[in-house]
Amino acid sequence: MRKFKENVCLSVLSACLLAGILTGCGKGADTSSGDNTTVELLNVSYDPTREFYAAYNELFHEYWKEKTGQDVTVTQSHGGSGSQARSVIEGNEADVVTLALAHDITAIEEAGMIQSGWAEEFDKDSSPYTSTIVFLVRKGNEKNIQDWNDLIRDDVAVITPNPKTSGAACWGFLAAWAYQQEQDGQDSAATQEFMKKLYQNVLVLDSGARGSTNTFVENGQGDVLIAWENEAYLSMQEYPDQYEIITPSISILAQPSVAVVDENAESHGTPEAASAYLEYLYSEEAQRLAAENYYRPSNEDILREFSDQFDLDMNLVTIEDFGGWNEAYKTFFEDGAIFDQIYGE
Repeated sequence: MRKFKENVCLSVLSACLLAGILTGCGKGADTSSGDNTTVELLNVSYDPTREFYAAYNELFHEYWKEKTGQDVTVTQSHGGSGSQARSVIEGNEADVVTLALAHDITAIEEAGMIQSGWAEEFDKDSSPYTSTIVFLVRKGNEKNIQDWNDLIRDDVAVITPNPKTSGAACWGFLAAWAYQQEQDGQDSAATQEFMKKLYQNVLVLDSGARGSTNTFVENGQGDVLIAWENEAYLSMQEYPDQYEIITPSISILAQPSVAVVDENAESHGTPEAASAYLEYLYSEEAQRLAAENYYRPSNEDILREFSDQFDLDMNLVTIEDFGGWNEAYKTFFEDGAIFDQIYGE
């Protein structure tokens, strides 16, 4: 089913491009002139947001049509967050990016394509929704997997994506590290040895979170998937009574970030629509839609409305516990850093 949805996205993209050719619609419609030309936006996003943004694009279309009289067509691009950031730097002409972690957007900023201060452009550090990392296991949890320490047992096979290309994998790595640091009394050498054992148990290191979900759910590999919370819920929704979610004793507050790609939006003539597209993510309608797609709304009142869905008492570390994303990425994920040391061994 998931692979089918990916093909649908490609078909929609092709149809949109064909429509643009046939109608002469331009990317940069001037809203102030009352131009009714269709506005085209490209949202380059990370793996598990396909379903959410497919629904959100319809919601935003209605909002923009009512506000400006214009139609807006939003096409989507999905993949591992780090890979997606590199694709924008290398020429994928995103008007907006909605990526898994702030560091990936910072990389685009450092390439000169996004203006500094982007994290303050929208509320909550430009994170309109959050998530966390959980374990997805098969119904009955035959291996009795309860916490991170179970993932280093000899009889447990783990599925997780690659931190070099996937935002989910970075968040998961840091959550596991935080857990073991507490066990080891902040002994980094001992924690690194724990992480080495964990990755020795990884059967497949996919490039993105959706690929890992397909490996675990569609292909039946592994005993446990280290997963985005929303991705785990989607798997349970699509396959009732086949999976269950295990909440580890320590996880992490994952903050996916959004930004206008200023260089591209200016070139396309779409900065107003691009900014509105991200701003509207904070509307009550969009926040409830995010919750219905198993993302945690940044609006705390709406988050509490869904308290029966989310475990709001989880013990969550934050990226600030690692010195912020610049420091964390340098320490753990840059070439030659801790992950490379662990995986190389």
